[in-house]
Amino acid sequence: MEERPAPDDPPRQPWRARLYRVIWESDTPAGRLFDQVVVAAILVSVAIVLADSVQGWHQSWRQAFTAAEWFFTLLFTVEYVARVASVERPLRYVLSFFGIVDLLAVLPTYLALFVPELHALIDVRILRLLRIFRIFRLTAYVTEYQVMGNALWATRRKILVFLAAVVMIDLVLGTLMYVVEGPEHGFKDIPTSVYWAITTMTTVGFGDITPRTDLGRTIASLMMLLGWGTLAVPTGIVTAEMTARRHGHAPQASRNCAACGASDHGPQAAYCQHCGAALPPPA
Repeated sequence: MEERPAPDDPPRQPWRARLYRVIWESDTPAGRLFDQVVVAAILVSVAIVLADSVQGWHQSWRQAFTAAEWFFTLLFTVEYVARVASVERPLRYVLSFFGIVDLLAVLPTYLALFVPELHALIDVRILRLLRIFRIFRLTAYVTEYQVMGNALWATRRKILVFLAAVVMIDLVLGTLMYVVEGPEHGFKDIPTSVYWAITTMTTVGFGDITPRTDLGRTIASLMMLLGWGTLAVPTGIVTAEMTARRHGHAPQASRNCAACGASDHGPQAAYCQHCGAALPPPA
């Protein structure tokens, strides 16, 4: 396990520096043991949250679940305080992403104690699972994450155009199904019909609304085939972009002609292929 990214430099006080090495570094026996204990506590506490949501188990083991929840809440509270005390600038850690996650992992239990109406917020404890990413520091996946993020950002316009086309198809066909089927077959209004069109286009098909007429079933069949084919479009767009970037052939940003508005000029083009006006330099 590699050294974990700390939100600050080691503090100057000796006892805080020792605490910093145990909590934020994992190249020592104490640091590795700390990681193992925290990971085990997170997994067990999440398992308790899941088990406590089962009504039968909740009624039979309510006291045991409550005791276990308070044990882990106090344990993570001590860990949170230790993390705050082990860094040179505590506020930087408190306001960081994982600092907020650490706080949200323990805060709901205390809020439910003083304000019983907020007991439903206890389910936010499942956020504890996110803390494993910090402990393991998945640096081996950072590069892949950046590649995927860059590909998604580079293809955002194409994906938005595709999604806009899908939304328009759903609106048109949903309205058509409202006209064809009508309220007597469950298509009581256009929003409900559009909802049916979206579930059909995405191949989810809950079955709560189904066409009854032959024409309606024909339209539904066409939508199913269309949805099955369009599912691959965003994947193909992003995959093509990732492949191009992996081979060092990332496409250049499209340059528009200021005179006539034409686009899709090559990276080496200096003049518009339509009107001959000078093109802006590549970004």
